[in-house]
Amino acid sequence: MEGEEERSPQEADTEPVVPVGSSEVVPRVLSGEPQNLSDADALSLLLEMKLRRRRERPSLPRTVTELVAEDGSRVYVVGTAHFSDDSKRDVVKTIREVQPDVVVVELCQYRVSMLKMDESTLLQEAKEISLEKLQQAVRQNGVMSGLMQMLLLKVSAHITEQLGMAPGGEFREAFKEASKVPFCKFHLGDRPIPVTFKRAIAALSFWQKVKLAWGLCFLSDPISKDDVERCKQKDLLEQMMAEMVGAFPDLHRTIVSERDVYLTYMLRQAARRLELPRSSDAEPRKCVPSVVVGVVGMGHVPGIEKNWTTDLNIQEIMTVPPPSISGRVSRLAVKAAFLGLLGYGLYWMGRRATSLVLSLPVAQYCLQRASAARPRK
Repeated sequence: MEGEEERSPQEADTEPVVPVGSSEVVPRVLSGEPQNLSDADALSLLLEMKLRRRRERPSLPRTVTELVAEDGSRVYVVGTAHFSDDSKRDVVKTIREVQPDVVVVELCQYRVSMLKMDESTLLQEAKEISLEKLQQAVRQNGVMSGLMQMLLLKVSAHITEQLGMAPGGEFREAFKEASKVPFCKFHLGDRPIPVTFKRAIAALSFWQKVKLAWGLCFLSDPISKDDVERCKQKDLLEQMMAEMVGAFPDLHRTIVSERDVYLTYMLRQAARRLELPRSSDAEPRKCVPSVVVGVVGMGHVPGIEKNWTTDLNIQEIMTVPPPSISGRVSRLAVKAAFLGLLGYGLYWMGRRATSLVLSLPVAQYCLQRASAARPRK
């Protein structure tokens, strides 16, 4: 790769332009004597430079799956482990090799902040689960969904503490590399996390919620970096979740399978033919197949492959079903139990505090004086 990027301009101009999956000719502006370029010519030159760097047969990591759209557009799906340095390198290599038009990552707008934070800040945030974070999660997603989100954050924090590595490094690398590629767009491809959690909670009975929360609360198995690299074929975080929710097929469907469908839909939307710049409105439009890089957890790759050629409708998986009667009853029962425990706790603390105060010598003296001063009938 280094040799490819360090070629002189003269060497670059002697190479033919080969858009991947296209036989159309791309307009070229040859370098040489200084010349005034129109905006269209400048755009054309930048696009040509990008296509020169794009390899016709790229050398890709083994974690990359290639998919082809009906119009010839190509999608390179990089399956990653969210806590892996190797995955970061795989993402960088793939983007540099194929010079994509769009990069799609497994993030939604509620998690986009991880792209802008540095590793140390993310590491600290993942380790700290505060009351403020809990309140924010409850406000955004409701009581049960907010608690479930915090419990899943605890799982992520557990892995973070074990490995000393913050999650999402491959997404940050994808963001950096995409900014270096001319005309490359960056898309968020995951379903909004509040929808995922609300649908997941709605799929569970009250006792299933209690059982899952119990398992998440007492997660403490040690994890090593070797364990992460052995999980390159199935993302570590999702593998741990799959082991815990094995008894809950509906939960697996909402957290994994439905997101497979959503990610596939977003990748297909990104893989549309690319219109080339024109020097004037009179010039006919020319389009070539686009190239897309998708960065997703390895656990989603089989589902994306399975759904790639099927008709997809994401309207159903974007709706949150209304709570059932049993769900409403269980929620009321949880609230009543919480208020009851809170009331009993306050009553017990009040009695305890009163007993302690009355046992003080000063209090005893005041009581005696008050009793003596009381008029007798």
